[in-house]
Amino acid sequence: MRFVYPARLRATSPSEIVVSFRDLPECLTSGADAAEALAEAADALEEAIAGRIVDSEPIPRPSPRRTGERSVAVPPLMAAKAALVLAFRESGLSRLAFARRLGVDDKVVRRMLDPRHATAANRLHKALRLLGRDLVVESTASHDMAPRSQRATASEVMIG
Repeated sequence: MRFVYPARLRATSPSEIVVSFRDLPECLTSGADAAEALAEAADALEEAIAGRIVDSEPIPRPSPRRTGERSVAVPPLMAAKAALVLAFRESGLSRLAFARRLGVDDKVVRRMLDPRHATAANRLHKALRLLGRDLVVESTASHDMAPRSQRATASEVMIG
């Protein structure tokens, strides 16, 4: 799954552009211009995904982008966490059984599934592999995913 969601930008005044996501209706933010609005959108998207993880709510697949929409990527670490949570939920394993398979303590798995705990990418990759998934990080130069200063480093996380 690619964690890149379509966003709608709408000017509400000369100094405010509102960003909304049809896949995540709770996710709404704004900025003074398009670049600022898109930067804020990535932060808001990260918070929306984290909130859904914490509340054990579904994390929707991104819809195809429609004409006039922009693509906003979930920041890489949160995308990897979301991918792990989705794979773990689909596995039907308990946290304890998953910890045993990983060869770690249950507390380690709890932290790995916590969207606010910084987990090393290698550890997330290993856990995803155990669940039959691959973690792939792709760097793109997409013009609508990041402000000009960040274009060369905008990332997408894809789970295969």
